[in-house]
Amino acid sequence: MALRDFALLVLVCMTWASNNIVSKYVVSDLDIQPMFYSALRFGLVAIAVCPWLFPMPRPRWRLITVALLMGGGNFTLVFMGLKTATPSEVAVVTQLGVPITTVLSMVMLGERVRWRRGLGIVLTLAGALTVMWDPAGVHASVGLFYVVGSAFLGSLGAVMMKQFEGVKPLQFQAWVGLSSVLPLALLSAIFEPGQVQAGVAAGWPFVAAVLYSGLAVSVGAHTAFYLLIQRYEANLISPLTLMTPLATIALGVLILHDPFGPRMAIGTAVAMAGVLIIALRPNRVMPLLLAIRNRAQ
Repeated sequence: MALRDFALLVLVCMTWASNNIVSKYVVSDLDIQPMFYSALRFGLVAIAVCPWLFPMPRPRWRLITVALLMGGGNFTLVFMGLKTATPSEVAVVTQLGVPITTVLSMVMLGERVRWRRGLGIVLTLAGALTVMWDPAGVHASVGLFYVVGSAFLGSLGAVMMKQFEGVKPLQFQAWVGLSSVLPLALLSAIFEPGQVQAGVAAGWPFVAAVLYSGLAVSVGAHTAFYLLIQRYEANLISPLTLMTPLATIALGVLILHDPFGPRMAIGTAVAMAGVLIIALRPNRVMPLLLAIRNRAQ
């Protein structure tokens, strides 16, 4: 890989990682409701890339479904998880999306999984459970269960995405934004009273976070990543994107003082080993999954 492209990939991964910290700050410290934050983010994305909306890819129902799964549903559950979970925990548990995608690929796409990827699935699951488990039982943070749900929705969307072709990166981003903003805005209006007042009270830090999340992350970093996976083999790019969860953990510990004891260290190491094994094996949906896995969050 050319040094310039490697530097671009590092920048993409660091952008994704830093946005996990920003999102935690928004939903936890600023106390912004998750659906409201998600709706604003996707509204901004829809406006920024609206020239790429048409012609609308077919089948339309599949495009809308995938956009909702990988957009509004996936992101909102992560934001809900970040209300109570730390970014470091979320970064590890999100990796469950990799084995979930592999299993869904077997069921929906007929892919065959041999023993190496099977081992990767077991290790990733074991690592995530280690993070979620303590001597008293399952970790008290309900947020991590939202993250598991997010991983499933994103994985299902990634597999469904591979069942139709011809959607360009910016075109897909445009439909993710448009498909997500209306239902999220409606749900927020129903279930999150006072969200507008909270956003206004948060002021410019909230505005800056929305702009960063929508433009730098969703439009900028995602588009750059798609360009890289078009230029290089997925088996080269995939392992390198593990910089994202590792950088998230580092930033969470340094900036937010996330706890990082032996249990977290062991769980992280085991989960990352599992993801690396899966990423190094041929997989029809891995590049797309990697593009959606760490962006939130």
